[in-house]
Amino acid sequence: MQKIYATLEWISADYQTNSFRFIVEVVAWALSIGCSIVMALTVPNPPLLELYIVWISGCLMYTWSAWTRGSFGMLANYLALVVIDIVGLVRIIIS
Repeated sequence: MQKIYATLEWISADYQTNSFRFIVEVVAWALSIGCSIVMALTVPNPPLLELYIVWISGCLMYTWSAWTRGSFGMLANYLALVVIDIVGLVRIIIS
């Protein structure tokens, strides 16, 4: 139970440090989970165009959040995902 309280305190402290970034990260997380749910429910023919747009938007949010946190690993990961997925989006649009 102590771990749960410590986690809730950590979340609260994170919100207090930068509430805007916290909200951006929660929205990006919700978009990510939403994309995964839609993908799982619509396989084998998911709406890739729409999913790519939402997914890239969430990745851009995470990229900004990583930059403001000073987290290089997270920044590099989400920048790479943005670039890779923009290539996929462009390929869908031109095909």
